Amino acid sequence: MPAPEDEPQAQRGKFRWQRLRSGRLGVLAQRDFAVFYTGYVTSLLGSAMSSIALTFAVLGSGGSAADLGYVFAASVVPLVIFMLGGGVLADRLGRRRVMLGSDASRLVIQAGLAAALFAGRPPIWLFAVLSALLGAADAFFSPGLSGLTPEIVAASRLADANALLGVAQSVARIGGPALAGILIAVSRPATVIAADAASFGVSLAALALLRVLPAAAPARSPWRDLAEGWAQFRSHAWLWITTVQFALFNLFTWAPFLLLTPILARAYLGGARGYGIVQASLAGGAIAAGLLLVGRRPSRPLVIATVGTFGYGVPCLALALRLPLPAVAGAAALAGAGSATFNAYSATVMQQRVPPALLARVSAIDLTGAYALGAAGYAVIGPLADVVGPGRLLGFAAAYTTLSSAVVLTLTPIRRTRWLAPASAVPPALGATPGPEAPLGPGATSGPGTTPGPGTTSGPGVPSDPGATPAPGAAQER
Repeated sequence: MPAPEDEPQAQRGKFRWQRLRSGRLGVLAQRDFAVFYTGYVTSLLGSAMSSIALTFAVLGSGGSAADLGYVFAASVVPLVIFMLGGGVLADRLGRRRVMLGSDASRLVIQAGLAAALFAGRPPIWLFAVLSALLGAADAFFSPGLSGLTPEIVAASRLADANALLGVAQSVARIGGPALAGILIAVSRPATVIAADAASFGVSLAALALLRVLPAAAPARSPWRDLAEGWAQFRSHAWLWITTVQFALFNLFTWAPFLLLTPILARAYLGGARGYGIVQASLAGGAIAAGLLLVGRRPSRPLVIATVGTFGYGVPCLALALRLPLPAVAGAAALAGAGSATFNAYSATVMQQRVPPALLARVSAIDLTGAYALGAAGYAVIGPLADVVGPGRLLGFAAAYTTLSSAVVLTLTPIRRTRWLAPASAVPPALGATPGPEAPLGPGATSGPGTTPGPGTTSGPGVPSDPGATPAPGAAQER
């Protein structure tokens, strides 16, 4: 019981808390999301640091540019192969349980790599094997994230949560490489890899603290579950339209941008400094847009999301025209803003319309489709650029992005998809096993604490968005 003189201060504190809960950042006042967000931001920062450290570690162990390419590619193939299985397991066993397993695996993998680096100069094959294992573990985390978000966030705050998850990714892309550079300068890459392992420990603890119920026992075979997810995916025209859009986008636009930007930066933008400014501008645009999106509820969310995709081609055009660095950086900021817009609203639309029990499976199908062709882009873009030139290839990328976005914008399923109020959100599928890990309300012993409401992604499942300094080998966007 506060003393009389303490009552005004206590009342002010209570008033500030009420303002936070009702304001645009009210989602951060929801206990489970705040706990998860803390662990997620920490883990993203560690991963952004690790991708830089891995490059220097491979080169420092005597690896060539080709060896570095092999290590990067080793993480992509398992990501594509195991993504569908990760979605099925997340819906069968519970999203949090699968994500806990993924974080525990990634902690062990990165701790093993750090130990090998502290002990000496590991062979290149060890880097490739551990990168492949890390990619496989990532494949089980991303689909679970799409399904977990509606379980720990009130339906009315889903868009805010998705926007803030995108902001976290962008902040990590700016802060991670900078911190990695400092740590590598004063220490060694092994220290950064060890810090990444520790960051997975923080994420692991955050997931363990979430108040969610265990998943119900699976009632059918995994194949039946996958078939059910495929049927749900096919039933939403807007979803397979955007999946096809991003599968081709990753091949024709984003893979060329990721591969050719550093080449052109070295040629005329001032080298590494110019490249760093472009990458920081991408992330900065995404951060600014993500914060502006919090609290916004557009009546036609996929129209706004598709308008955002026009921004992806702007930096490709700027590079194709060899515009000066300030113009390229500004174009990159537009691409980042468009990425944040698309990811936040497309993820929310999925979460509003796909039954909660099917979210991880549908997200896994979406991400697999969006990633598959982008991975192949790495193999063909370099030789093709040698033949036609980087400028022409990036000019085609800009033209394709503009044309494809314009076509998608005219399609009826995109234009007719409207924002759903929480009461209109889709219930669990008829006859489906209840969604796993329904959250507990404060002080409750059973029953959901939030209204169930999913992509990307990356959201990239929020999966990572364009402009990301990609994880080793990643050339995809969602």
